Amino acid sequence: MDRIPILRMGEFLLVTIQVDMHDQLALTLQDDLAENINQHGSKGVLIDISALDIVDSFIGRMIGTISGLSKVMDAETVLVGMQPAVAITLVELGLTLPGVSTALNVERGMRLLRERVHAQ
Repeated sequence: MDRIPILRMGEFLLVTIQVDMHDQLALTLQDDLAENINQHGSKGVLIDISALDIVDSFIGRMIGTISGLSKVMDAETVLVGMQPAVAITLVELGLTLPGVSTALNVERGMRLLRERVHAQ
């Protein structure tokens, strides 16, 4: 089965989605992230979607679910690299992604994660 790689960077997890996500791959990513947060005691998850040209409503909801799941497990989530067309699509679909913080790129996303985690 295909899996999205999850890289551990100190107290954070980095997920770079470089393939078009189908529903089963998204669900597998959710499970893998929960397992990694639990196993490593991670305090943050950074999801890079800069390679995605399309995000449908299911994937949008999955991102929201990952954020909620991470929060329950005491980890922050930051979404980075959203293409303008993806942002427009999410707004048109009415998906607001509550609880999901965003940043322009990975560098800014990591800075935001550090600020949030160390402010607690």
